[in-house]
Amino acid sequence: MNWRRYIWPVIGIAAVIASLLLLWHELRGISIDDVWAGIIAIPARGWILAALSSVIAYASLAGYDHIALLHLGKKVSWLFVTLCSFTTYALSHNIGGSVFSGAVIRYRAYGTRGLTGQDIGILVAICWFTFVLSSIFVGGLVLVLEPEVIDRFSGAPHHGMAIAAGLAMLILVGAYVFGSWLHLRPLKIGGFQLHYPALPIVARQLLIGPVELLAAAAIIFFALPAAGNPGYFVILGVFLVSFSVAQISHAPGGLGVFEVVFLAGLSDMDPVGVLAALLVFRLFYLIIPLLIALCVVLFFEHSQLGRSES
Repeated sequence: MNWRRYIWPVIGIAAVIASLLLLWHELRGISIDDVWAGIIAIPARGWILAALSSVIAYASLAGYDHIALLHLGKKVSWLFVTLCSFTTYALSHNIGGSVFSGAVIRYRAYGTRGLTGQDIGILVAICWFTFVLSSIFVGGLVLVLEPEVIDRFSGAPHHGMAIAAGLAMLILVGAYVFGSWLHLRPLKIGGFQLHYPALPIVARQLLIGPVELLAAAAIIFFALPAAGNPGYFVILGVFLVSFSVAQISHAPGGLGVFEVVFLAGLSDMDPVGVLAALLVFRLFYLIIPLLIALCVVLFFEHSQLGRSES
């Protein structure tokens, strides 16, 4: 028995328990009826725009795999890639440990399309790096344009520090683009090689990745009440912090962790309205995609079983 296999699941479960306890302490004066009233108060326009934002977010996530396959020079059916990417993210977002769980799902799917283990490893690495790059890029823009976002978590004004951090993040992204232009040598780890993406691929990374983050944050923004709403860019900044912390925690679906951080970032708003918006986010970004993904997996496995029997 290797204890390393269980360290991250244990950390994830511990993060969920601790976050749920914090949530209970923060929301102990709020009843289920209050939350239901907050959900009902969301106008039809908010529901429609939130649903549309979730569609855009998952369409952009599908672009991650397309970018990676373009980098690899592999041709796979557009529909297959889109379904595989959608299923991967819908499941991994709920399971937690998205890099590892996503790798297992992609290996099962793309292995049937002739990709080797090394190909899939590079594909997973490119998808992961696209997300990290996009987060740094969008996070840098938010800190430069809305430096007061950091005050919501620090409790004190640090605008100069926030702007400096944002500029450093944007310079880091610029260095990545410059490195692509220079055609740097591939990264070698044993027999594994990761070639620097060409400029057209980098351009796609810096377009598709940010669109996914902007759309995911928009789900919450459109579901939030107008009263006390600090504006989209602030919501985007709070979302980036909350989502990143949830990912790092390895909590399944970021359960509790995401909500605690988000409520802390919007402590000046009515917690009922914020919690209702977060439930809408979980519905459109996690629950509905998960149900669809399970149907896709069942269909895929049934088709593979039929092929093996024939």
